[in-house]
Amino acid sequence: MHAQETPFTPEGPQPLVREIAPGAAYPVHALGPLRGAVEAVQGITQAPMAIPAQSALAVAALAVQGFADVETLGGVRALSLYALTIARSGERKSACDAPLMAALRDYEKEMSKAQRDKMESWLNAQALWTGERDRILSDAKKSKGEKHTAAQADLQALGPEPSAPPSADRTVTEPTFEGLTKLFATGQPSLGLFSDEGGQFLGGHAMNSENRQKTLAALNDLWQGNPIRRTRSGDGHATLYGRRLAVHLMVQPTVARRFMADPLAADTGFLPRFLMCEPPSAIGTRMQANARCDDIALASFGDRLRAILDTPMPMDPEARELQPRVLGLDPDARTLLAGFADAIEAAQSPGGGLAHITGTASKAAEQAARIAGLLTLWADLDAHTVKAATMVDAITLAQFYLSEASRLASAAAVSAEIDKAEALRRWLLDSWPHLDVMARDVVQMGPNALRETPKVRAALAILEKHGWLVRLDAGAMVRGAARAEAWRIVKRSVDVV
Repeated sequence: MHAQETPFTPEGPQPLVREIAPGAAYPVHALGPLRGAVEAVQGITQAPMAIPAQSALAVAALAVQGFADVETLGGVRALSLYALTIARSGERKSACDAPLMAALRDYEKEMSKAQRDKMESWLNAQALWTGERDRILSDAKKSKGEKHTAAQADLQALGPEPSAPPSADRTVTEPTFEGLTKLFATGQPSLGLFSDEGGQFLGGHAMNSENRQKTLAALNDLWQGNPIRRTRSGDGHATLYGRRLAVHLMVQPTVARRFMADPLAADTGFLPRFLMCEPPSAIGTRMQANARCDDIALASFGDRLRAILDTPMPMDPEARELQPRVLGLDPDARTLLAGFADAIEAAQSPGGGLAHITGTASKAAEQAARIAGLLTLWADLDAHTVKAATMVDAITLAQFYLSEASRLASAAAVSAEIDKAEALRRWLLDSWPHLDVMARDVVQMGPNALRETPKVRAALAILEKHGWLVRLDAGAMVRGAARAEAWRIVKRSVDVV
């Protein structure tokens, strides 16, 4: 019995590939005051526009998140953004990040030098305080009881031990939960977790099997603007209020796939908090003749970033707790946001276009409000309301990130199906003794992951599409009986009939 006609070429079976539909072009026009710098970096690097856009949003979030929270449809929320940029090696991720981070790095360097000078003064002050306290306690031990009251008064007058100057660092790359908590306690109340090798964080100590759940919970709380709570046997319980964290992780696709496939990352709501994108590769198209430079736009971005960093954040000086004001929405901006939220809600219904990513979709309106607040404060740090025009831009950006999340989630599902098909292919070639196969053979004896008929049929269809199987005519004789459905296994090009 002859096999049915196959569309594949005489070269034989084709490799199994993870086909990912291309994403939409990045809506750079919606970046408002950030647009010029993003286009300037893209002109220099010729990288996909989304890469410098992600860097600019993350840096801007770090700069402004300490000054205000933003009104959303669900209440007041932090302005913090979490960004995940997926691009393979050679896409110039670092080259895009560096010019947009330059003013921040210069600021950290200058503050670090000033902090060292303050540290020397503090060491002297602490030594004097310790010496005076030791003297008071020594005199009290030598004296009779009547002098204990005087010693207590002297200690009261001496005051608390001088506090060490706070760390000047505003960014970290691979923190553990404990390390991040300590830095928030002793350093700045607004930090950025930025890494152009984000796989080092996602695969590091903080995200190993032992620490992953508490790290994800802590980062979720920080995105929400919730206090950080820590209980340890050595130093007891501590709660830190008024802290903010911006995140930008640049990762390669293989790392991203593992992260996105992690049930804990999705189920805890950590993954849905990210603005993620995987832009089409620009490798092979970046000709020097097309490069362009806009030093004015980059200088303007750096000057604005430095001006914000130099502005004192509103905080309690003792607890170093941020006290951000509330950035409201003007009526037209609120109306626009409500319409966007309703449209997204409808698309999450069963069978809707966003039903497969309800966790991410349910946060889209809040993400739009956060982006709108960020763009507003970048333009005017003293602003008190988000205007409608800015909300239009923010919704455009939120829609782009939602479409990317939908596309990447679908790609992850395709990837999982490809993995099952590959497991079946290997089993058929390495373990199955016959030259033909039926679906029930795989259900009964195949790989453990393929013991359900729907999964088996999906895997068989993929292998047939790629030429590893050729469907036989209905009624073909297979192992002594006529079969309604069966496939011939293709091991070499000559096996294709």
